[in-house]
Amino acid sequence: MLDDLCRFGGAWRSPHGPAGRGWAPFHIVTRGNCSIERRGGDDIQLAAGDVLLLPHGDGHVVRSRIGGASGTIATEYRNAIRVKTTVGAPPDTELLCGRLLFEAGADNALVAALPEAIVIGTVHQPQMMRFRSLLADIRDELDVGRPGSALIAANLASALFVMMLRFYLEQAPERGDTLSLLRDRITAKIVLALLREPARDWTLDDMAEVGATSRATLVRAFRKACGLAPISYLAGLRLDLARQRLAGTDEPIGEVAAGVGYQSEGSLSRAFVRRFGVRPGAIRAR
Repeated sequence: MLDDLCRFGGAWRSPHGPAGRGWAPFHIVTRGNCSIERRGGDDIQLAAGDVLLLPHGDGHVVRSRIGGASGTIATEYRNAIRVKTTVGAPPDTELLCGRLLFEAGADNALVAALPEAIVIGTVHQPQMMRFRSLLADIRDELDVGRPGSALIAANLASALFVMMLRFYLEQAPERGDTLSLLRDRITAKIVLALLREPARDWTLDDMAEVGATSRATLVRAFRKACGLAPISYLAGLRLDLARQRLAGTDEPIGEVAAGVGYQSEGSLSRAFVRRFGVRPGAIRAR
């Protein structure tokens, strides 16, 4: 879904609240540059030709790289697309902004395995020619503004992001993450089960039963795929899911803790500090 065509100049800030579970905000920079501020994460610098996807719906702010007081942003509608412009400042940066909706349920395991942010640069890579062509077509449709342009542009954007995810998965490391576990028949069954029920009081026997294998084979398969024992992997997965929900939703911290398998907000907080160096509330504070 394409939401905004933004043409900004001078100093500006454009905040985006959490998109909600299942929704993934994206930004395509067609001209100029900008910065992305994220809850609990480092700033991301984008330039013309860069495509950013936030798979877990994180709240964030898109802003100019220059400092100073933010200018006023005016909004009008054209073919069901919001057109945002800075008042009194000639535009030097242009972005296409929108959201992708991922299906929920068991098939969402791959999305849950994606990182908090994916950035694809299309300018200096020969294999990105098809990306650049789609970007040009999307921009042309929105500039022309003919009947049906918004729908055509949205469908082109969907195709672009399917290509983007395919490119990312093809470049993903072979070891050390959930994507590796999803490539193996035994561990994939277990990861899907853990993602469906992260709050369940899982034991090694429970996991072995789901994978229709022995405990020893299960441990060997996990260590081969990601270098971790199954219970250690589950502990990390719960914290990753908690961080995603803190950044991408407005759920109370206590509900987030219970939803990923912690007995209390305090126990989540202690584990969070050990893993990420900050308390859960710091993610929300940003």
